[in-house]
Amino acid sequence: MKSAFLNVTDSLTGRSWAGPSDEAMRLAEAMAQQTRLPPALCQSLVARGVPAAEAEAFLTPQLRDLLPDPLRLKDMGPAASRFLKAVKARQRIAIFADYDVDGGSSAALLILWLRAMGRPATLYIPDRIDEGYGPNVPAMAALGAAHELILCVDCGTLSHEPVAAAGCDVVILDHHLGAETLPPAVAVVNPNRQDETGDLAHLCAAAVVFLMLVEANRQLRAEGVQGPDLMGLLDLVALATVADVAPLTGVNRALVRQGLKVMARRERPGLRALADIARMDQAPTAYALGFLLGPRVNAGGRIGQADLGARLLSTDDPAEAAALAERLDQLNTERRDIEARVREEALAQAEARGYDAPLVWAAGEGWHPGVVGIVASRLKEAAHRPAVVIGFDGDEGKGSGRSVAGVDLGAAVQRLAQEGLLIKGGGHKMAAGLTVGRMQLEAAMARLSDLLARQGAGGAGREALRIDSLLAPSAVTPALVEQIEAAGPFGASAPAPRFAFADMAVSARRIGESHLRLSFGDGLGTKLEAVAFGAFDSPLGPALEAAGHRRFHLAGRLEINHWGGRARVQLRLEDAAPA
Repeated sequence: MKSAFLNVTDSLTGRSWAGPSDEAMRLAEAMAQQTRLPPALCQSLVARGVPAAEAEAFLTPQLRDLLPDPLRLKDMGPAASRFLKAVKARQRIAIFADYDVDGGSSAALLILWLRAMGRPATLYIPDRIDEGYGPNVPAMAALGAAHELILCVDCGTLSHEPVAAAGCDVVILDHHLGAETLPPAVAVVNPNRQDETGDLAHLCAAAVVFLMLVEANRQLRAEGVQGPDLMGLLDLVALATVADVAPLTGVNRALVRQGLKVMARRERPGLRALADIARMDQAPTAYALGFLLGPRVNAGGRIGQADLGARLLSTDDPAEAAALAERLDQLNTERRDIEARVREEALAQAEARGYDAPLVWAAGEGWHPGVVGIVASRLKEAAHRPAVVIGFDGDEGKGSGRSVAGVDLGAAVQRLAQEGLLIKGGGHKMAAGLTVGRMQLEAAMARLSDLLARQGAGGAGREALRIDSLLAPSAVTPALVEQIEAAGPFGASAPAPRFAFADMAVSARRIGESHLRLSFGDGLGTKLEAVAFGAFDSPLGPALEAAGHRRFHLAGRLEINHWGGRARVQLRLEDAAPA
């Protein structure tokens, strides 16, 4: 058994450190010799499973090489054909979308494509509290009475009765787990249908919609008609992919990479206004999509007006974009306040119940349905296992869950619904939503815990901190960080490389409520800056603030900090251990 990296078995955050294997080190050394790429980058590529012969192609992915043929997805041909039929016949089209970023981006993709074709569309996004997730019978019946075609995006795969109630043609473009039977729609395009291969299961709904538009354009070209530009829509696909925590591998990585380039042009009024109000002063990154833009787009669906996000993403009016962005920013501030109150109560409840079970959960009166998913993420991070948080209003509770790698939460929640322990429930591997009756709560959570335990949840303890390689401060330059960033974008299933710095002298100071800024060096002249957000929520902050003459091993991710007109390298510190 290989010893812990730098002999760290119990860091300040309670983890052991694991470095690359001897085989990985040999492969990285061979890649560096063969490609002349920096060893630190080669070690990161090897960790991602990239062979030396494919390193150059990996660092410069081409969307045209990675984009799958849309017809690989079942029902794609009929979906695109029915969509185009409605366009050509000037039929009335409605878009029923989920209230999150993926749903809003999916709706915006369709609205913008249709607008370019000179066709309007009716946008309908259900209210999270009054209607809940997905199509419902009254809304679908009303839309069906006034339209010839309804497109359900990021929802609908499990909505048998609402789809039947529409009374008009329905096309579903979704990615949530499907059941054994499908609703009575003209087409159900979903990489997570049970009869799909699963090769494209990592796509978010916006990517599915994008593929449908690719097929629609292809069918138009066969008729000698030029369809709307699709490459210019990739900023929306990138936003949805990152915000929905889809894995940034394969075609998703290429979609996000290209989408970030489109977004950097600042041509979409809504995203430009949102970036300005979020004080983004540099080129967009996957981090910015996930933590600055995504939460603001989501805020309308969480605690405000459900369609604000989709309207922002689809508007071509700069004045409307500015007003919508300001409102969403205000709602996001309100959301953070609501979330903080629920998080405090949920964490206290979960801690009292204990973090030992395969599932960590909490439920409370009046907890806002719009923040339970975010709080579930916080619980998952604290316990390192799947978490569910439920807010009750009367006898019915609406909840949201978040999972960890290797544990399919959506499938387990869907099974609970089939067994009658939930009023309804579904989702995908990493996230799920559910509605449960008060009397069934304890039994449902016990059963869910049992199902997750069978998948290995909670059995392995806290995962070791993976270190890609060891660096000296003198080796870190902006050029190196830029080369490493070429292996990105980084995110779900594609974490940014993590580097360790051994035996460092540290000078640290607290900033704000719980953050830490520090400088460190090895005594040979070169010093680096570092920042640790939330450091005082763990032993990390107090220990480093009081470092004195003690030396530490440090671990984190490198980034370029643009501040005051200068670009400097800094370490985003994640962990430390006494040297």
